[in-house]
Amino acid sequence: MEALALADTYWFSDSAPQGAPTASGTAALHLLGREIDALVFDAWSGFDPDAFGALTGCIRAGGLLILLTPRLDEWAAYADPQHERISVAPYVATQVSGRFLQRLARLLRDDTTILLGEPGHALRLPVAEPVRPGEGGESVPVGPCETPDQQQAVDAVVRVATGHRRRPVVLISDRGRGKSAAFGIAAARLIAQERTRILLTAPRPDAVDAVLEHAERVRPGARRQIRFVAPDELLRQPRAADLLLVDEAAAIPAPLLEDMLRRYPRIAFATTVHGYEGTGRGFALRFSRVLDRLSNSWRLLQLTTPIRWAQHDPLERLVFRMLALDAEPADSAVFSDAAAIDDFELIELDRDELVNDERTLAELFGLLVQAHYRTRPLDLRHLLDGPNLSVYALRVGGHIAATALVAAEGGFDAAAARAIWAGRSRPHGHLLPETLAAHQGLEDAPLLRCGRIMRVTVHPALQRRGLGSRLIGEITARLQDARYDYVGTSFGVNSALLDFWSRLGWLPVRLSIQKSASSGGHSAVFLHALGAPGSALLARARERFFAQFPHQLSDSLCGLESGLVTALLRAGGDYAPVPGEADGHDLRAFAFEQRLTEVSIGSLWRLGLHELMHGRAEACLNEAELAILIMRVLQKRPWPVCAESIGFSGRKQALQCLRNAVGKLIA
Repeated sequence: MEALALADTYWFSDSAPQGAPTASGTAALHLLGREIDALVFDAWSGFDPDAFGALTGCIRAGGLLILLTPRLDEWAAYADPQHERISVAPYVATQVSGRFLQRLARLLRDDTTILLGEPGHALRLPVAEPVRPGEGGESVPVGPCETPDQQQAVDAVVRVATGHRRRPVVLISDRGRGKSAAFGIAAARLIAQERTRILLTAPRPDAVDAVLEHAERVRPGARRQIRFVAPDELLRQPRAADLLLVDEAAAIPAPLLEDMLRRYPRIAFATTVHGYEGTGRGFALRFSRVLDRLSNSWRLLQLTTPIRWAQHDPLERLVFRMLALDAEPADSAVFSDAAAIDDFELIELDRDELVNDERTLAELFGLLVQAHYRTRPLDLRHLLDGPNLSVYALRVGGHIAATALVAAEGGFDAAAARAIWAGRSRPHGHLLPETLAAHQGLEDAPLLRCGRIMRVTVHPALQRRGLGSRLIGEITARLQDARYDYVGTSFGVNSALLDFWSRLGWLPVRLSIQKSASSGGHSAVFLHALGAPGSALLARARERFFAQFPHQLSDSLCGLESGLVTALLRAGGDYAPVPGEADGHDLRAFAFEQRLTEVSIGSLWRLGLHELMHGRAEACLNEAELAILIMRVLQKRPWPVCAESIGFSGRKQALQCLRNAVGKLIA
């Protein structure tokens, strides 16, 4: 490397030379946006797919990747240290398969653009590809911009700040296309126009270094005028802004992005198409529905011209193949003749065959990426090697139409179950038994066998045809045949998912008191019993949930959205309190006389819960009445907060709305 004059060389290795710059573990993500001359990636220290993707994207044109591996024909059998991350009890690291490494070895063996060598000699020299006309990597200078599409992106971001309100722009690109630079150049231009209230946010402060550096390069001093604010802080303490720039948006929970869109009328988003903390393709597809709902109009721009390296760079193509970053669902046209749902067959994919079937793997992983925009390269390794994982799919004509990932959990002995219940043990990969034991106090939950549905998604061309319900039904039947006790799922709660699982007859048994860092929302657990032990467990879990949930609404869950409260309470009719005769007198005095809320709150609380848990409140109240009943009576929010949230002029209007609601409920 000294002969090649590669001065800025990073090592990903447990055995890096003393004094050499290293980037291991999560530190690899801190290099995003930087450029380096060379990377030595030591797979003997463990092949971390996320780190590999992040670090290889930092190598500038003319740089070098040195990948140190076992012999390719022996790599799949290597005891990779990363197996510890994938193993789950009762499996140990030595029982984790080598399918992911087997696939990497095959792709490296088949790629003619790389040098393969063993100590002392080369096995194969790279075959140089001819440069395509007009694709030599030359950029077209346009002022501070380096490509025409970067100039277009800068102009679009500036228009967000200077044009009509609520017309956001979304920039997506692969690494090295100048997306962050476009943010920086646009910010510098706006500062020059005396629009100096520019806010910048991202998942981590160091993720915006490239934005700030380019702003400073265009306008010295601009860096000090752009204020970085963490995503949650932006919402906790809203600030006046000429423009809010949201970088690497796919790595920020969707509920936070939606709240930003509501509170900041001039906002621009940017994200990486094939990212390492989230994917821009899934982000653009799913977030577009929110943008349609909350903006007057919005624009999507994709930057395609590489700046850091040449078009069709062989290293970029190789990394994309290795990590399936370019995986796409089946083309919609292949399902055009699928006239009836009966044309579909349910299969459990054999992962030993899947690892050698690139088309099916790409359709499967592409569908997962599109459905969940925080999918990472490590998820591909779990998909292929997870020892407790099963992969189900609905297939038509050989193509993946829908898929679900199911993890086998539970089955512990009594001593292990006791340790989990007591909080002394938290076995990796057993989310449902641990949650039920440690948080709901159900000591026998880890004894039972359960299947957790981790992901389920249907091809966009086939949605709203009942395929998701059919897929879950078929999986449930198979797990029951295999003598599982119950099946469940955990997800970041929203109205659509609550409706989906509730329609299937699954029941809520837990809602986390804190929001999830990954989803940005509270995590719900839904269960479905498959036998007598599972039914008994489900009954106790529901009893525990509804014994606490109504009281949590005025405590840790006092900010939970009214629609979610309604949907969750709807499943608890068996546990609803019954208002007594004295309650009836208080309620009539409140609804039709001038009895105060504060002296009737117990009666109002019992009435509200009873009617919500039996579903009657939804049937007879309008949206505002339902909201004030939940916010003021169940969540105990102050009158000013209730009035502002619902859009009332003040306490008087909100109070009258609550009186109307109670009058309808007791009529």
